[in-house]
Amino acid sequence: MAWARPEHSKRRVNDAGALVATWDLGSESDFSKYLEALDIVNNWRSAHNFPLNTFHVGLRRRGRQIDSGIITAQRIKRLSSIEHKLDRFPTMTLSQMQDIGGCRAIMRSSKAVRQLCEAYASSDLKHTLAVNDDYVASPKPSGYRGVHLVYKYFSDRKADYNTLKIEIQIRSQLQHAWATAVETVGTLQQQALKSSQGEKDWLRFFALASSAFALREGTPPVPGTPSAYRELVREMRDYVRRLDLAKRLQAYGHAMKLLSSPRHNRGDDHYFLLEMNPALMSVQVTTFKFAESTLANQKYLEVERKLKDVPGAEAVLVSVDSLDAVRKAYPNYFLDTQVFVRLIQEATKTLTPPPRPSRRPPDTRQLDLFK
Repeated sequence: MAWARPEHSKRRVNDAGALVATWDLGSESDFSKYLEALDIVNNWRSAHNFPLNTFHVGLRRRGRQIDSGIITAQRIKRLSSIEHKLDRFPTMTLSQMQDIGGCRAIMRSSKAVRQLCEAYASSDLKHTLAVNDDYVASPKPSGYRGVHLVYKYFSDRKADYNTLKIEIQIRSQLQHAWATAVETVGTLQQQALKSSQGEKDWLRFFALASSAFALREGTPPVPGTPSAYRELVREMRDYVRRLDLAKRLQAYGHAMKLLSSPRHNRGDDHYFLLEMNPALMSVQVTTFKFAESTLANQKYLEVERKLKDVPGAEAVLVSVDSLDAVRKAYPNYFLDTQVFVRLIQEATKTLTPPPRPSRRPPDTRQLDLFK
């Protein structure tokens, strides 16, 4: 298949990114300039597909050696997310952005997360490790936990892609359930909760929930939350009641309609384009074969432009092994918080601290939260 390659200088990419991020669709400016900039930005995004696929294959291989129950996925960053990030960080340029291409590993335990990180640290990769952010050892104030590794791609044979950055996210199932619940609630409430922006009650609740999960995994809790488990659970219970948490979240997930395209459920599906529209309570799924990468990216851009002015609507193009894996890796696109709600119910039903995790290696017989 023909992979997209970078066609423009970084200066043109940065100028195009700045224009797209600040463009007012209601302005009387020359719209053709916006379309030209959009093409440049989309080429830059699409060019990350080849190195991203390379890293995803390596992530799946390394991860399965540690945890046979690993779930992996890859995605190209949404245009709306690129625009918001450039708007939030005015000094950042598009070519500096570290997560245009990202792949994700979801492990069944925090210990497995640590082992996979150690496997990367001891590997002989030619790619350059640019960033190693360990938000498990040092959780963000929002409660986000996980490990982010950013690599600069390098190849003697595919030099066109050299220096493109790919981000690897490594999370446990508990960390993943928390992070995707934050995104789901943020979508429903129209608040940027994952950026620590929004209603104080929701922000505080998620910080408390993250600490409860951290204590269950035997890792450091979130700064500013109670260190005593009983006090932590009591405060969580108060917010669960105040927010009417279970009822509100479960109602949304049950109401979502899955709309599949006629191409759905082929054995050779590789790319899944998700269109989530909270107003219609629906998620549209369109699938593409591995060789249809260019077509998939073109369709992705079309859908993003279509949904641009639809409140809460989002699209994402991901690569996973199956639709079931899509739902596990990206439950927020289905407004699905079942796993998270179950974990919160377990955490708040008792004031007894959870037992510390076993020091034994990950066991394939361990409980799988996604079953």
